[in-house]
Amino acid sequence: MIEAVILLGAPGSGKGTTAEDVENASDYIHVSTGDMLREAIRDKNQVGLRAESIMEKGELVPDDVIMDVVRNRIEMGEPDARYLFDGFPRTVGQAGMLEEFLSEDRRGFLKNVFLLEVPRETIVDRLEGRRICRKCGSIYHVRNFPSKKEDICDECGGELYQRLDDSRETVLNRLDVYEEQTGGLIDYYDRKGVLMKIDASDRQKTLNLILDALRG
Repeated sequence: MIEAVILLGAPGSGKGTTAEDVENASDYIHVSTGDMLREAIRDKNQVGLRAESIMEKGELVPDDVIMDVVRNRIEMGEPDARYLFDGFPRTVGQAGMLEEFLSEDRRGFLKNVFLLEVPRETIVDRLEGRRICRKCGSIYHVRNFPSKKEDICDECGGELYQRLDDSRETVLNRLDVYEEQTGGLIDYYDRKGVLMKIDASDRQKTLNLILDALRG
């Protein structure tokens, strides 16, 4: 059976970094709906064209589009794979769709939901200062982890850029949208008894707590 684990948290709370750490330390497969959507946008396919204008405004992509992306990814994998979802689900509606999909023909189950908690002001600084290489995807921060040459990637020499959804105005809007539309998801999983809240200010401690819970 498929095993699903979910990372919840506001944009910039470290879900992607934490998911990569867990993937490197275990047999869980990191699935980022954000990455898959951005790939769809680059490919100019139907999902990408529909999602592009919405993401640029910092708003959430409709539940059915997100679920289509997730469903396609899972159906491409092994029937006993372990998935670590980063950025999905973001609404109670998406959570219900995932549960329904996993329950079909006893396909799989939800094991854990981890909520990464980080102060709002820290998140704004993280995202507004983030820069990404156009060629290799390496990530930098203008203050916390700058490249040796301004706007040039240390790894491949590619151009560093700020994503449209990392501008300060859009970041603040993304946080407002998260709190408004995703807040209910925390209560939803808390009532189910699968939610674990984690202070995500320390990367190694966060990883250790998650790995301990997954082994339990």
